[in-house]
Amino acid sequence: MAAEIVNSNEELTGDVVDPAFALHRGGKMAVRATVPVQNADDLSLAYTPGVAKVCSAIAEQPELVSEYTWKSQVVAVVTDGSAVLGLGDIGPEASLPVMEGKAILFKQFGGVDAVPVALDARGADEIVETVARMAPSFGGVNLEDISAPRCFEIEAKLKERLDIPVFHDDQHGTAIVTLAALRNAAKLAGRSLGELRAVIGGAGAAGVAIARILTEAGIGDVAVCDRKGIVSADRDDLTDVKRDLASFTNKSGRTGSLESALAGADVYVGVSGGTVPEEAVATLAKDSFIFAMANPTPEIHPDVAGKYASVVATGRSDYPNQINNVLAFPGIFAGALQVGATDITEGMKLAAAEALAAVVADELSAEKVIPSPFDERVAPAVTAAVAAAARAEGVARH
Repeated sequence: MAAEIVNSNEELTGDVVDPAFALHRGGKMAVRATVPVQNADDLSLAYTPGVAKVCSAIAEQPELVSEYTWKSQVVAVVTDGSAVLGLGDIGPEASLPVMEGKAILFKQFGGVDAVPVALDARGADEIVETVARMAPSFGGVNLEDISAPRCFEIEAKLKERLDIPVFHDDQHGTAIVTLAALRNAAKLAGRSLGELRAVIGGAGAAGVAIARILTEAGIGDVAVCDRKGIVSADRDDLTDVKRDLASFTNKSGRTGSLESALAGADVYVGVSGGTVPEEAVATLAKDSFIFAMANPTPEIHPDVAGKYASVVATGRSDYPNQINNVLAFPGIFAGALQVGATDITEGMKLAAAEALAAVVADELSAEKVIPSPFDERVAPAVTAAVAAAARAEGVARH
């Protein structure tokens, strides 16, 4: 059916109207000039011979590239198409509509230009080498929809190799927004993060990053669960990533299933899909917080979560408290690019979460612990906080 729609004009002119196909026809973005080229004088300045002067100056002083090209204002949105939304491994071509979407969100919400880059590559080293060779054209790299555990290795190697910000949004964007919402949920309940025990369902990219940022922010305890149960040091089937995860999580030494971890827990964060049985949800501590973020089907339906939790968040836009990465990544890159940051540090991520939480700190309710993506205060607040943190952490060029 989809092929029939794509290969015809019915979505635009006939009885079958699919607004998604209509909107995407021809792509969602374009490149435009920022200077006029209307006559010979314009052409001689924008291209030859005028451009040669600028090229020569950059050759002599490479740092001038940030002032006289778009490099300092543009991000590469890089994927291999191996973990696209909830669609899974659909390949680089099929990932392009998502990457275009990401690029226009960068522009709309952060004023940052971004270019979709879908790679026909799967090996971690192959992706790292390809991105590294492209890096001179960009001021930052946003890794997107790359499957775990390769995504961890790819990000780590690129951060080590490049002197521009590298940020895997599926990890850190999700983690930053989750922390911001949890800070406000705790504030609303008159509690501190240090009083809370959290359980994360899912030990993929998002789950690992959320566990790390919650730990750095001072959570009382956090246990992460994969398909086999709690990630704990006594298991002999852990990957290197999960073995590291076990080293700083689960301070109480719990073992067993997700359901056993939930008993008495104050926070549930779902980033795995599947369904958590209601009888397990009922064992959470009184006035708990449930962030069931699988999209479109949350691990715990909001109607069920609302019976047991004082604050409920999802990944969906049709329920309150949407945990949406667009609240984070545009401002994070805008702030990093503004000061010429060489990296996005843990301190910059924590600053972003604090700034995001502060946007609605005086407006808190059970249905508003996180701003709307369309709240115009968000990007400026995150941008300023990230830029200040970059300077404080010594990674800002200016």
